[in-house]
Amino acid sequence: MNFKVYIPARFDSTRLPGKLLQNVGDWPLIRYSYERAAQSSAEQVVIATDDKRIASASQQFGARVSITVGRHDSGTDRIHEAACALEECDDTIIVNVQADEPLISSRVIDQVAKELSRSDADIVTVCEPLSRAEDLKDENVVKVVRDDMLNALYFSRSLIPFNRDRRRDTQTVLSAYKRHVGIYAYRVSYLKTFVVAPQSDYERLEQLEQLRGLSRGHTIRVVDAVEPCGIGIDTLEDLQRFRLMVST
Repeated sequence: MNFKVYIPARFDSTRLPGKLLQNVGDWPLIRYSYERAAQSSAEQVVIATDDKRIASASQQFGARVSITVGRHDSGTDRIHEAACALEECDDTIIVNVQADEPLISSRVIDQVAKELSRSDADIVTVCEPLSRAEDLKDENVVKVVRDDMLNALYFSRSLIPFNRDRRRDTQTVLSAYKRHVGIYAYRVSYLKTFVVAPQSDYERLEQLEQLRGLSRGHTIRVVDAVEPCGIGIDTLEDLQRFRLMVST
């Protein structure tokens, strides 16, 4: 099974601008995601960015870079531009690894690519159990609910499903929730379908790109991650937590 990893990387992050170039230990943040991707079975890793500073920093540690336009509605749209520029074939499997997921497992990267290669889903992604009670109401922690075939029903920054029985203890409640991890596997042919579709109301409201596909009836398979995926870096507090992890 052959696949490639593309890492969409924009400078102007809404919640923490310039975070990908923030130093953590001896490396800029973006290098951590890149190195995890490089440890996977991917035949190539490409950083797709709109910013010359990110491009320069990435090239300094040996990454292949594709420069894209500044404005894209989502990372998937940015990957489509880069994949077209690099003339990827329609049947090429691409794994979208988020630049701000520095602890993403290389085994999980392989997992989503393999799952896509043997399934009829349009997109394959992963989830993992919530481990902290404070994550239940954290809008930066995306929750997912699935059907019995592990296909996504909905993704939200809000608390879904709603816990009507308030008497349950915290651990019992936590076990009912899944954190969606921002990694996607899809074929280039699907990217071409995705980018011509208009943003759905849900995508605009939640600011979650996967809702564009879900709103149009596309199948998103959400499997349980084979290894813990760590934390996403959305806020200054997340960045400080990660720095503490690296320094200890």
